[in-house]
Amino acid sequence: MKLIQALRMSIKAIMSKKARSFLTMLGIIIGVAAVVVLTSLTQAQNEMYLSQFRRMGDNTLSMYAYAWRQTKLPGEISDFVKTELADLTVGVTPEIQAWGKIVYESKTIEDSRILLGSSDYSVCYDYKIDIGRDISHLDIIQENNVVVLGSRIKDVLFNFRDPIGQYITIVNGQSNKPVKFEVVGVYKQRQGNQQWSLDDMILAPYTQMRALTGPWQQVDSYVLKAKDIESAGDIKEKLESFLAGKIGDDGWYSVNISNEWIDSLEEMNRSQTIVLAGIAAISLIVGGIGIMNIMLVTVTERTREIGIRKAIGAERRSIIAQFLIEASVLSSIGGLLGVLFGFLITLFWGKMTFNILVLPWWPMTIAAMGFALVMGIGFGLYPAAKASRLQPVVALRNE
Repeated sequence: MKLIQALRMSIKAIMSKKARSFLTMLGIIIGVAAVVVLTSLTQAQNEMYLSQFRRMGDNTLSMYAYAWRQTKLPGEISDFVKTELADLTVGVTPEIQAWGKIVYESKTIEDSRILLGSSDYSVCYDYKIDIGRDISHLDIIQENNVVVLGSRIKDVLFNFRDPIGQYITIVNGQSNKPVKFEVVGVYKQRQGNQQWSLDDMILAPYTQMRALTGPWQQVDSYVLKAKDIESAGDIKEKLESFLAGKIGDDGWYSVNISNEWIDSLEEMNRSQTIVLAGIAAISLIVGGIGIMNIMLVTVTERTREIGIRKAIGAERRSIIAQFLIEASVLSSIGGLLGVLFGFLITLFWGKMTFNILVLPWWPMTIAAMGFALVMGIGFGLYPAAKASRLQPVVALRNE
C-alpha cells in the first residue's frame, strides 16, 4: 500500500468518528500544551532573573552581613571598602527592597518596587542619570526625603511633565504610613519601560529604611562593584576576613561573586525545566494509552475489512503500516493542536503574569511534538500487530 493511500484511509477513518477521535487525542493535546506552557513560562521567569544578574555585570559581588549588636555595621562596611579596597572596587551600596503605593496628584501606582541604597547604587547597577541628579552622600547622612525615579515610574506619573522638584507620596505596604519625597532625578531607560522591568523602580536613601519598611528592618544585604573580574577573588577574601573579625559569633555573613550565582541559577533552571517537562510528559503517556485503547477498538470494528484485504493478498507489513499510520496521524494532529493551545495559553498567561510577550520555548515544544509522535507509534504498535496476525478465514466470519 502506498503511503499517500494509507494517509487518506487514516484521515477518512478519523473523520468518520470525529467525537471519538477528538476524545482520543485529548490526552495528547493536554500533555503537549502542558509541556509548552510550563516550560515556556518557567524559562521566561528564569531568564528575567538571570538578566538581572547579568546586567549587574561579571565584576559584582553580593554580600550578606548581619550583627545582633552592631547597628553601625553598614557605615563600617562602606568605610572599609572605600579605604582598604579603594584600589579594587568602584562602589558599594546596601540593597534593600520594599513595596508600596506611589501617589502623585490623581495618579496612583499600586505595589511599586522601592529600592533603598547609597550614592553608589547607580554605579553598582549601571544606572545612568537622564535628568536631574543622583542620590548624594549628603542625602544619606542627613536622611533626606529624596528619590530618583526609574523611567517607567516617571512616564506613568508625570508623562511629559518635568518631575524634578515635584513631591510624590509613598505609602508603605506594611505600616500604611504616607511619606512625602522630593523627586531629584530620573534614570535613563534600560529595559523597555515594562512593568517589573529594571525601569519599574524608585531609589531612595537607605537611611529612609525605617520610614519605608518599618522599625524592625535592618540592613543585611550589600552589592559591591569591582574594577574588573580579576579583582573579585581578592575582594571576597579581604571582605570575609574583615567580617569575620567584625562580626565573629555575633551574627552571620557571606560573600558571593555574581558569576557563582549565575552558574548556580542556570543549573537550577535546567533541573527545574527537566522536572516540569517530566511531570507534563505523564499526560502524554496517558494520551498514548488512550490511542492504544481506541486502536484496539478500531481493529475489532474493522476485522472484516482486514480479512478481505488479507484474502486478496495484502501483506502483514501492509496491515501494520496502515494502523501505525492511523495512530501516528491521531498523535500528530493531537500534538499540533496541543502546540496551538499551548502557544495561546503561553501568550495570555505571560501577559497576565509578567506583562510581557512570552513565546513558546521552541526546543521543548519540538521535543514534546516528537514525544507525542513516538507515543502514537509506540502505543499503536500492539494494535497494528494484533490486526496483522488475524487469519483471513476467522476475520471474514466475524459479524
